[in-house]
Amino acid sequence: MLYFIGLGLSSVKDITVRGLELVKSCDRVYLETYTSILGVQNESLEEFTGKKIILADRTLVEQDSDQILEDANEKNIAFLVVGDPFGATTHTDLWIRAKEKKIPVKIIHNASIINAVGCTGLQLYRFGEIISMVFFTETWKPDSFYDKLKANRAAGLHTLCLLDLKVKEQSVENLLRNRVIFEPPRFMKISECIEQLLFVEAARKENVYDEETLCVGVARLQSDSEQIIFASLGELKTIDFGSPLHSLLITGVLNENELEMLKYFATEATLRKIEALRKDRIKNFLH
Repeated sequence: MLYFIGLGLSSVKDITVRGLELVKSCDRVYLETYTSILGVQNESLEEFTGKKIILADRTLVEQDSDQILEDANEKNIAFLVVGDPFGATTHTDLWIRAKEKKIPVKIIHNASIINAVGCTGLQLYRFGEIISMVFFTETWKPDSFYDKLKANRAAGLHTLCLLDLKVKEQSVENLLRNRVIFEPPRFMKISECIEQLLFVEAARKENVYDEETLCVGVARLQSDSEQIIFASLGELKTIDFGSPLHSLLITGVLNENELEMLKYFATEATLRKIEALRKDRIKNFLH
């Protein structure tokens, strides 16, 4: 059996009881390491599960997956994924390859960033399409996210922005020279994401958002050091959210229940905006 097992968002203890029992029963245990991070050392996960953890980078999962699937018809193999196995990043290719080899597959779900953001007060059913923000380079500044964000905001829907991370990546020069040298890990900050958002808005000039747009910055959800701040894009750009992982939520039309919860995460400037928004609604209702 090949088990896809979600680890949750923060601690080794976030794995489900069922997931932990299955990990302990497996002959080999892989940890997918290139789409997210758990926030603890791999040694802590080994100690907690009692299993040797094999790190699975992008090359192993996408190009050398036969190593993972080897003997999976006779042995139990665990493929651990931070969050949910089919949440923010799907691993359908590995699932399909297992099925093609007639290997039984079972999925053990867990919390992911996609549903955890409900803790901000933004209601999950009022979100539109998720967008991904990748690191810009001097020659590559993609803006494909902009049209999706535009459609979400036109419909009054919130938008979850997933921020880029690069782990075990090679530079273009090292790739061209066939040198197996990896760049230091990089994790996009909320401030970097906002700078890129505003850069694209300035280039497109379609007034989808601006520095006054209300957003929620979140970092390290479900950990003891989690941060949730409700403020304008301009204000969030100046705030240090600390260590990874970061995400940004761009609000659509906010209802009263959402505002009532969001005010507990709001900056002073944002609280004043909320009160002004409420007064405008009352004024418009009376007229």
